[in-house]
Amino acid sequence: MHQSFSGGVYALIKTLVSFLLLFVLLIPACNDTKNAVDTEVAVIETDYGRIVFEFYPQDAPKHVANFKKLAREGFYDGTAFHRVDPQLGIIQGGDPNSKTDDVNTWGMGQPGQPTVPAEFNDRKHVRGTVAAARKGNDINSADSQFYICNKSQPAFDNQYTIFGNVIEGMNVVDIICNAPVVPNTTRPVEKVVMKKVYIINRDQLK
Repeated sequence: MHQSFSGGVYALIKTLVSFLLLFVLLIPACNDTKNAVDTEVAVIETDYGRIVFEFYPQDAPKHVANFKKLAREGFYDGTAFHRVDPQLGIIQGGDPNSKTDDVNTWGMGQPGQPTVPAEFNDRKHVRGTVAAARKGNDINSADSQFYICNKSQPAFDNQYTIFGNVIEGMNVVDIICNAPVVPNTTRPVEKVVMKKVYIINRDQLK
């Protein structure tokens, strides 16, 4: 009877050790998935130079898919960074209305644009952050518009969906962010056009 009990305890301990080892082995795998690097990047060409940013598909898959889809369709080509705010530390663009000369509609978006539900994550708004703009307090109203931070903005954390980060061209972001604006507005005096926005593999960057 005593030997049977000891054997049962030994078997239980062996099972627990096996589960523990499996758990320990799975932790790095989970971290690898969380920190996986997207092989594709976005390139934004402007008259001031280019901005390149990487994506966070593991944190905001729907926003990443939305941006890539629009970029591949040529949607962003000819849109502008219609809002520059050095005090807030952001530049914002991607509104199809900014392809026109009617500045009063810039930033308002167009009726019927597909929206993306919020995907708040653990990322922080730091210099270089790329995140989705939205309409007012509707957290699920993100469409094509996005913004780039040129400084930390912790007040935006868990309020807007972060889906990327600039890896090249922060000097361009700084130039745009500090461009002269029309008095009492955040609209640049000279239109800052995204001449071309496209998706390429990271190893194709030159």
